[in-house]
Amino acid sequence: MPTFLVQTLGCKLNQLESEAITDAFSNKGYSYNPKDESPSLIIINTCTVTSKADQKARRVIRKALRDYPCARVIVTGCYAQLNKDDIIKLETDGKGRLSVIGKDKIISHDKNDLFQFNPKKFSQHTRSFLKIQDGCDKNCTYCKIRLARGKSVSLDKDEVLSRLRILEKNHAEAVLTGVNISQYKDDGTDNIFNLSALLEYLLSGTERIAIRLSSLAPESIDERLVKVLSHPRIRPHFHLSVQSCSNIILDKMARAYNSQTVKRAAGLLRGAKNAPFLACDIIAGFPGETEIEFNETFSICKELDFAWIHVFPFSKRQGTPAFSFKNTVTESEVTKRVNLLTNLAKQGREDYVRRWLGKDVDALVEKDKLKVKDQQQNICFGTSENYLKVKIQYEGVNPPLPGSVLRCRLTNIGDFKNCDVTAVILRK
Repeated sequence: MPTFLVQTLGCKLNQLESEAITDAFSNKGYSYNPKDESPSLIIINTCTVTSKADQKARRVIRKALRDYPCARVIVTGCYAQLNKDDIIKLETDGKGRLSVIGKDKIISHDKNDLFQFNPKKFSQHTRSFLKIQDGCDKNCTYCKIRLARGKSVSLDKDEVLSRLRILEKNHAEAVLTGVNISQYKDDGTDNIFNLSALLEYLLSGTERIAIRLSSLAPESIDERLVKVLSHPRIRPHFHLSVQSCSNIILDKMARAYNSQTVKRAAGLLRGAKNAPFLACDIIAGFPGETEIEFNETFSICKELDFAWIHVFPFSKRQGTPAFSFKNTVTESEVTKRVNLLTNLAKQGREDYVRRWLGKDVDALVEKDKLKVKDQQQNICFGTSENYLKVKIQYEGVNPPLPGSVLRCRLTNIGDFKNCDVTAVILRK
């Protein structure tokens, strides 16, 4: 039986699509074996969100061609959608082992079916993923993903519910994902059926599966959404796509909100849950960002006390308006700002964990993270409902099954490498 590997770069949507690719090839007679040293096929699912993402994709492709001289290498994903010619040039031996294929062609030839990535089995993750939306209607001046993904499209609400019900049979949790799930709308209804309506529909049509959301736009957070987010089966973990807290920079980015919107969104989300894990994205060093404007962003991020900040240095992306923007920030200054925000993020995560010590949470046991020494010490690893990486002490000979949910008490702060916090089981 031919074996294959899948390497995934980028976001949760890419992770879902890689799972679907894995499932599809498995159904065609290939054997998925991530530890195989001589696979027949390697699939690399790429990202193009930054220039570093492009560089990493090229590095991974070269390494695959070098380390697996007998394997066929297929490159897909957002970088592949926009840079086919550059990728083909990476194969220098002339053997013709490298192919660049759009994601829509890997499973079928129907280019219009953006929701064919629907895995029945998840080989690489314990949590399940459900794609409800793709593409984006925004024209943010820095973003290249919209060029690769196209305009926003949404999966029919009844099909979303049908897929979630199938996942509910075998999974405790599903992550709703897309390029911009805040733009979800089912146009097949008389009234615009948005994300809030979809969540209400899904919760009423399922019984036990928990729902976790991917990134949310600050301007999409309103009272109706907050009301549904307060449901016990919505995980207390929210991520805001903020990018900047300076109104001047937000205007240059062509974002659809201002700093007050960000503050309001954070306040509303905190009102939906008891101390939820609240994270955000920030771009440091956008063209024209002065020290004053950076300090505005830093101060508001500090004020809002995010549990984590994903910090990105500004990256010039060819084909976007910001590629030609003047008044670029020096590399040394960008690095300085990235470091300041990263340190703030680390402090925010530690402060958040400390506030949760002694409290009880549900934790989903993760697979493929157990080592022999962990089993000898009666330790397993999981992800808490509020998105903390938990190291769990258990009793007995056999570790808890991956995918099971444990009620745990958080006991001690972790090292933030292997785990955020340690815990003991209260009941299974």
